[in-house]
Parts: sequence; structure tokens; C-alpha cells
Amino acid sequence: MATSHIEHKLRLLPDLPGCYLMKNKLGKIIYVGKAKNLKNRVRSYFKSSHEGKTAKLVSQIRDFETIITTNDKEAFLLEITLIQKHRPYYNIQLKQGNGGYPYIKITNERDPQLKIVNTIKKDGGYYFGPYPNVYAADETLHFLQKVYPLRRCNGYQHRPCLYYHMGQCLGACFKKVPKSEYQNQIRHIKSFLNGDVGIAKKMLTEKMKIAADSLQYERAAEIRDQLKYIEITVEKQKIISNDTTPRDIFNYYVNHGWISIQIFFIRQARLLKRVKRSFPIVDDPVETMEDFIGQFYSEENHQTPKEVLIPETLDADLISEAIGTPVRVPQRGQKKDLIDMAQKNAKLVLDEKFRLMELDNIKTKGAADELAVALNISSAKTIEAFDHSHIQGADIVSAMIQFVDGKPNKNAYRKYKLQNEDHADEAASTREVIRRRYTRLLKEHADLPDLILMDGGEIQLNAVKDVLENELGLEIPVAGMVKNDKHKTADLLFGQLDEHISMNPKSQAFYLVQRIQDEVHRFAINFHRQVHTKHSLSSELDTIEGVGPKTRSKLLNKFKTMKKIANAPINEIEALGINTKTAKNIKYSLNNIEK
Repeated sequence: MATSHIEHKLRLLPDLPGCYLMKNKLGKIIYVGKAKNLKNRVRSYFKSSHEGKTAKLVSQIRDFETIITTNDKEAFLLEITLIQKHRPYYNIQLKQGNGGYPYIKITNERDPQLKIVNTIKKDGGYYFGPYPNVYAADETLHFLQKVYPLRRCNGYQHRPCLYYHMGQCLGACFKKVPKSEYQNQIRHIKSFLNGDVGIAKKMLTEKMKIAADSLQYERAAEIRDQLKYIEITVEKQKIISNDTTPRDIFNYYVNHGWISIQIFFIRQARLLKRVKRSFPIVDDPVETMEDFIGQFYSEENHQTPKEVLIPETLDADLISEAIGTPVRVPQRGQKKDLIDMAQKNAKLVLDEKFRLMELDNIKTKGAADELAVALNISSAKTIEAFDHSHIQGADIVSAMIQFVDGKPNKNAYRKYKLQNEDHADEAASTREVIRRRYTRLLKEHADLPDLILMDGGEIQLNAVKDVLENELGLEIPVAGMVKNDKHKTADLLFGQLDEHISMNPKSQAFYLVQRIQDEVHRFAINFHRQVHTKHSLSSELDTIEGVGPKTRSKLLNKFKTMKKIANAPINEIEALGINTKTAKNIKYSLNNIEK
């Protein structure tokens, strides 16, 4: 439900195109969107029902602002700028970077170089790639530097560099190399990286044969490997046509509030790389996809190709204006086949995601149902488990965890510092924590669990039943999780006579009990360590003359550990309001303890 502040602002919205910025209670921008009609779009967030990620977004909106534009295209371009500037949480799908693959670059300089780079910059250089096989790209670069050398030195230095003597530098180190000579080499390199490797392969094959005939087998093997790397880098991709135009292909599939996106990178007339993304959407799928493409090329590591292909549902003119490159919608032929293939892949990814989610739900919920059957109870949807922890009866604590449909619900986990003075009395400790937990739930009229599991035997089990039945009048099934001599989950104690319920150790129900027992033990142990460490520090400080409860609290809140207190300068301790005499006494006492 919208706040009164938002309701007032909704009435003032114009029937015009523009961008809107949603803000949370801290005033932070959490989502940026665009609209052809700001009034209709922004009102839809607060006047319609939502689910999934959209519902979560709306629940966090406490304010919004709008920016009016002349038309929808201006709104689209402004939206890209605003997302880049504010990086809103709910636009996170548009922030993903490149996959980290390298590019081969010809630099834009008077004396150009050939190098491997991981990012693309708008610096006038020529970029080829990205190349999934990093090692093969590196080897191909070395081959090109040997066959079609440019500059490999740092520039003019009055004398030829080592690479010049090796035939891998045109000599910018000691002379002025004509631009025409560089251009000739660059033409060969571009041709090679665009797939025309026939001449180079023929030359290498001849060299390999000469080396083998001369019994230079190691040299022949090196040349053979170079041929292999060239094939991997330039040739060994799916050939799609004789058209060498670099192009990217986008398509998508939407289902159950999620969008799956596929991007095909076509380079050297080959399908060089595929990127896939899937995420829940909070906006119209078509606009989400248009936004994605616009943001995709605003990232510095995504080079805009000569052409972008999209499905007919998207606005080609709008996207083209945003990214500054031709955007086309193929209607037939091989390009249309690639568009269709991208959508099929997008659907496959999303269907697979949902199947895995469904299997996971079946597995976890099935384990809870299986456990209910084993215990002959109506349900085990919500299970709460308890465990105690202490060291020789000291600093006793208890912990409670909750599993819902076989999965941990960590928001419901609870920690208890027990007030029972007789720390050796497991039954008394159990009674206390059960009494505190379920008295509170009754007062709050909160839902009760379907099953309670205790980490322990008959003593703990009967203590739980006593409190539930005789004090609180509750009928909640209770079982004890029993461990074997190797401290591993063995079976359950259950029923009026505390009978052992054997479970198949390979069953999902047994695995669920095992996870619950391990998790509640972990949670209890971690909590006990925190309490014990704090008490240990307090005990050591209490033995120092002049240190009382207030001084102890100041020291622990500031320095956290004894070592940090011992190493702290006197003036830092005094800054806490502790007099010089006591500060020196603390330093002296703790440094003696450390020794």
C-alpha cells in the first residue's frame, strides 16, 4: 500500500514520457525506469498487484522522482545514463561485465603495437575477439608478431632493439618507419584475424616440412603447435556464412516473472562466444530487454559491433540510436535462424533453471513429508530443533533453529542465555528454553511448529514433553535425535515410550534429520564460543586493580581482545575516560599475562 506522501505525488504525475527514480526509506535510488506515459507507468507500481521481485521492490519504495523528456527515445537514452550514474540495486541485471576473455588489439599510435588486452576502450584501436581460449590467443599473437611485425620496443632509443634483430620489430627504436609499411602489415593482420589464414598456414606447413626433413623435430613440433593454436583462435568455431561483418545477436524468453537472455558474438564469420543471463524482472519484458541492450554497450568492456540483430518484438530504431550502431530485425534466411536459435537457447536455460528449482523443492519438501510418514504425524512442514552447549557446566547456552519444507529458515533462528544455575542439570536447561520459546509464541499468537527435535536422549525428550503438556497444554510432536558412538546421526526417539524409530540411512528423511542435527549443533557451538570468549576476557580484566564493570565494558567495546588492549598506547586507554594510574596498571598486568 502506498504511503500518503506517495499518494499525493501520484496525483501530480504528468501524461508525458520520461524517467522515474524509485527511492527507499534512506533516500537511496533503488530502481530507475522509463515510460512513454509517466502517470500510467508509475501508478501501476502502487495500484496493481505484484509478485516476486516486483513485489519486493514496491515494498521498499518510500519516494520517487520523475524527469520529463520530449519523447520516448530521449527517455531511453536518459535512463541508460541514470543507471550508470546511480547503479540502482534493482537494475543489477544491467551491471554485469564481460566474461573476462581477452582481445587482440592493434593500437592507434604513430608506431602501432599488437598486444593482448582484457578491456576495450574507445581509443581508436582495432580489437579482435573476445577469445575463449586465452593460451591459444597468446600463441597466435606471438605468431603474428613474428610473421607480421609492427613495433615491439618502447620507441625511439637511438639503437636497434633485440626484437629488431630477431625480425619482430620494424625499427621504430632507431628510425622513422613509413606509415605505409605499418599499414601493409596491419592489412595482413586484419585479414588473418578475420579468418583468412590460408597463406599463413601454407607458409607454416612448408616450414614444418623443411624442419622435419632436416631432422629438426623439436622445431617441427613447435610449428605444428602454432598451426593448432591458429586453428583454435581463428578457425575452430561454427562457420555461419561467408559474411565477415562483426555482429551480435540478442534474443530472450520470459516465463514466471523471469527473463532469460542469450547473446551470440559473431566474429570472423563464426559463432565465437555465447553469453547467457537470467534474472527476475520488475518491468515490462520488452522494455527490460531494450534497457539491457542499451546498458550492455555502455559497459566499457563491450565493443559495439558493425551490426546488432534483435527479434521483431523490440524497437530497432530506439536501440540503434542509443548504442550508435545499425540494429536490424532479420525476417528470413541464416540471420533469422540465428535469432531463433538464440531464443531456443534462452528458453532451454530458463526451463532448466525451473526444473532444478522444482527438483530441489521436491527433494526438500519430500524429505519433510517422508519424515512425517516415518513418525506417523500429520505434517513436518515446520520443524524446530534445540541444542545446549557449555564447557564443564560453565556458560551454558541454548540455540533453536527452524526448518520449513526441509530448508533452514535462518530468520527464525534464536539464541538463549540460560538462567538455570545448576548447569549440570540437562533437564532443567531444556525445560527453561522450551518454556521461554513456546510461552512467547502463545503470547504473540504465532504459528507453532509441526515437530520439535531435541539433540539428546530421553532426559531432554521427557523434559520437553513435561513443559508442553503439563505447563502449556500444547500437543506438539517431539522426537529426540540420537547419535551413535561416532557422534553421527543414528535414529530418532519418539512416542509415549520413547521408542527408537529406525530410518533408512540413504533416505531423504534421514538426510534431513542429519542436516538439522548438524546445523543446530553448529549454531549452538558458535553462540557458546562468543559468550565464553566474552566471559573469559571479562574474568581476566576483573582481576586487575582499578577495573570495574564500566571500565571493563569500555575496554572490550573499544579493543575487543586482550592482545589489542595490551598493545594499545596509554593515551588511547586514557581517552576512554580511564585515569593514568589505572591505564598503566592495565598495561602492566596484561603484558605480564601475555608473557
